[in-house]
Amino acid sequence: MKISRALISVSDKSGIAAFARALERQGVDIISTGGTAEVLRKEKIPVREISSFTAFPEVLEGRVKTLHPRVHGGLLYKRGNARHEAEARECGFEPIDLVVVNLYPFEKTIAKPGVTLAEAIENIDIGGPSMIRSAAKNYESVTVVVDPADYDAVLETMRNNNGETTLKLRERLAIKAFIRSAEYDRAIGTFLNKEQATDASFSLSLPLVTRLRYGENPHQTAALYGDFDRYFEKLHGKELSFNNILDITAATNLIGEFEQPTVAILKHTNPCGVGSDADLRKAWDKAFATDKQAPFGGIIICNRPLGEPLAKAIVEIFSEVIIAPDFEADARSILQKKKNLRLIRLAMPATEAGLAIDIRSVCGGVLVQDTDVDGEMTRNVVTKRRPTKAELNAMLFGWRVVKHVKSNAIVYAKADRTLGIGAGQMSRVDASRIAIWKAKEAGLTLKGSAVASDAFFPFPDGLIAAADAGATCAIQPGGSVRDEEVIAAANERNMAMIFTGVRHFRH
Repeated sequence: MKISRALISVSDKSGIAAFARALERQGVDIISTGGTAEVLRKEKIPVREISSFTAFPEVLEGRVKTLHPRVHGGLLYKRGNARHEAEARECGFEPIDLVVVNLYPFEKTIAKPGVTLAEAIENIDIGGPSMIRSAAKNYESVTVVVDPADYDAVLETMRNNNGETTLKLRERLAIKAFIRSAEYDRAIGTFLNKEQATDASFSLSLPLVTRLRYGENPHQTAALYGDFDRYFEKLHGKELSFNNILDITAATNLIGEFEQPTVAILKHTNPCGVGSDADLRKAWDKAFATDKQAPFGGIIICNRPLGEPLAKAIVEIFSEVIIAPDFEADARSILQKKKNLRLIRLAMPATEAGLAIDIRSVCGGVLVQDTDVDGEMTRNVVTKRRPTKAELNAMLFGWRVVKHVKSNAIVYAKADRTLGIGAGQMSRVDASRIAIWKAKEAGLTLKGSAVASDAFFPFPDGLIAAADAGATCAIQPGGSVRDEEVIAAANERNMAMIFTGVRHFRH
C-alpha cells in the first residue's frame, strides 16, 4: 500500500525528525499532535495539526485529541471494500496509511522513586493505544510503527517499492504493536493492583531473549524471557546455561548487600564464602578461605572492577562464571585464556539489577511476592551484655549473607568475612553443625565470631552449639515461644544477642 498520509504522535522523539523528513521528501502528508508537531516545525518539516484534520480542538488538557471518528475512520475503513469506501466518502474520512506512535512513558514514570498515584495515572496513554490498535487491526492497508528501531526498515521498504510497504512488513509491525499494547496495559494493571491493594488476576508477557541449550538438567527444554541482557553483558565464554542464569541472579542479589569492596563465591545459588577488603585480592583470600572445596565450578562476583592480581588468583581454580562491573585489560587477557569461562559485565549497580519481584511456579499457578529486603529491621539487644562495636559489625556482615543462604541457614562471620556457612538443613542445629565443620575443615577458628540465623532458634541447642564453637554474639529474628530459654542460654554464656524482628526464609 502506497503511503500518502501519516499520523505521527510520539513520546520518545529520538529519530523522529529525520524519519519525518524522509517521509516528507517522498510526498507524504504529515499530521501530528502537540509536542511532536512542535519538534517537526522547528525542523521546518511541513505538518498539519490534528485539530485541523479532525475539525475539532484538542480539549481536556490534551486528553482528547486523536479520539475522533475522522482519525479512527481513516485508519479502519477497508480499502477496496465498496461499502466502506462509500461510507468513508460520506463521512469525510481521509485515509491514514501510516501511524507512528510510541506511548506515554508509564513504565519509566512508575520506576521513579516516590511517584504518586496521580502522576502515574496522568501518564496512562489512551489515544496512543487506540490508534495503534486501529492501525494494527487494519494492517492489510495500514502501517503501524511503535518502535523507533523500525523507522529505517519502513523507509527502506518504501524506497524499494515506490512508496509502498509490503504486507509482510505491515504484518510484523502489527504484531509488534499488539504486543506493545498488551505490555503497556499489563504494566498499568499491575501497578494499580499493587497501589490500590485490590484483588485482581496476575499476568506477565515477556519477550524471548534466547532459547537455552537445556534446562536445569539436559532432558529439560528451557528459554530465557525478559530483558536479562539489559543488566548483564557476556564478554567471553560459552553461552549461558539455565543454571548459570540462576546463579548470576543469586550472586547479583548477594553482592548488592555490600558497599565496601567485596568478593563472593557461590555454588548452586548458595554463598560459599564472602570477603570484604579495600584490596580486592585480599577480599578474595577471605572469601576463598571459608571453603576451598565447594567453589570448584562455582560463580565468582565482585563489586569493583576486576584487576590483574585478582584475576591471577581466580584463574588457579575452575570457575563457571565471573561477574564484575568491569574487567581491566590485563585481567581479561589472563581470564580469557580459559576458553569456556564466562566473563559477565554487570551493566548497572547490583542494587538496580536485583530482583523486583519473586515469581515461583507451583502446581496450577504461580506464587508472586515482593523481593526480600530487611524493611523495618530493629537491632534489639535482648541479652544482659551489649555487643562490642567489632561484634556488631560481625553480626551485620553475617546478617547480610545469611539472607541469601537456603533455609535453614547459619552463618559464622567476622566483620569482614564469612568463616562457616551451613545451608538448607531440616533443622537449625544441623545447619550450625555443618557450618562449624566447614570452618574446621578450612582451618578457621570460630573463636570470637558472630553467628547469624535466618530465622529464630526454636530451641537453645543451636545457640549453645554456636557458643561451644567459640561464637560470642548472635543475630536472629526472634519470635520463638522459647525465646526466653534461648536468651537465658546466651546470658549463661556471656553472649550478646540481637533480635532483628525480620525473618529471611529462603525455600
